[in-house]
Amino acid sequence: MLDTQKPTAATIREKRAENPKMRDRDFADSLGISEADLVAAHVGHGVTVIDAHPDNIMPQAEKLGEVMALTRNPSCVIERVGTYNNYHTGKHAAMILDAEIDLRIFPKFWEHAFAVEKETDAGVRRSIQIFNGVGDAVHKIHLRDTSDQGAWDGVVEALRLDTQSDTLDLREKGEPEAPHADPAKADQLRAEWDQMTDTHQFQKVLSKLKMNRLGSYRIAGEPYVRRLASGTVEQAFEKIAETGIGVMIFVGNRGCIQIHGGPCENLKTMGPWFNVLDPRFDMHLRSDHIAEIYAVRKFAHGGEALSLEAFDAEGRIILQIFPYRRASEENAVVWKDILSALPSKGTVS
Repeated sequence: MLDTQKPTAATIREKRAENPKMRDRDFADSLGISEADLVAAHVGHGVTVIDAHPDNIMPQAEKLGEVMALTRNPSCVIERVGTYNNYHTGKHAAMILDAEIDLRIFPKFWEHAFAVEKETDAGVRRSIQIFNGVGDAVHKIHLRDTSDQGAWDGVVEALRLDTQSDTLDLREKGEPEAPHADPAKADQLRAEWDQMTDTHQFQKVLSKLKMNRLGSYRIAGEPYVRRLASGTVEQAFEKIAETGIGVMIFVGNRGCIQIHGGPCENLKTMGPWFNVLDPRFDMHLRSDHIAEIYAVRKFAHGGEALSLEAFDAEGRIILQIFPYRRASEENAVVWKDILSALPSKGTVS
């Protein structure tokens, strides 16, 4: 929860100067402020307030060339090097459709944005950072040595807002939506599930039955879902790396979902973090945040869509893994075998 008596921008800058190496999010938590508050406090000190709407940001991001796209939720961070191409606008949902940077964007949550220039031991680091109305990060675009650094000033000027304030008026953060479903509607859920021809229809089924994703999984039962034992997310990644198959990893928040499509090869555990550290793709997962894991079977265009989905203790989805759609049929078969071999937790309660 945000503290209504949060420190002034000057105090935030002073405290940050005393502790420059802590991760932004951790430092903000230590002061009882949001990450957006921390960034805003530096407006006029390397930070510029910019237009937050994706219709305006995405055409400018394309001018930056090769960058790193980052999206996260409280338990997982996904990072991909690529370019912002093929933007499709939409009032409720927009998209970047590129082989490397693949995003699903929900514009109403893109409320505050900043162009950031930060002095580091490695030189000036530049980024565009977008936040929602409670100050949580929605999406970030980090320039790299291979980016078009010369385009930066023009991009910032094109997006710059007239009002440059170092304080934000943020909403209070609400509680996550608890898992909910009506066990009396379990048969109706299964009947609706059988009628689906596309995975995108699932949300309509949930809305019709007044359920949410995790709630429905808890009552659906096999063959629709199978609850998996703890540690199976890591086991799945080990098999993905061992077999060399391509997967699609969905990680996001209410404002942005980022999708990695391809292999996951270099795995490394560091404390509570389970990491994929590949040349153009990184994922950082807090394994200790995973509370429930499911193997899920839906239908798509006459075939199966098989996913592994992990949730935290408050019912929020952490990540989803599907077989990579651009790969061969054999790729999907191997993924099915990997899922089938993962141990069950037991009867879903």
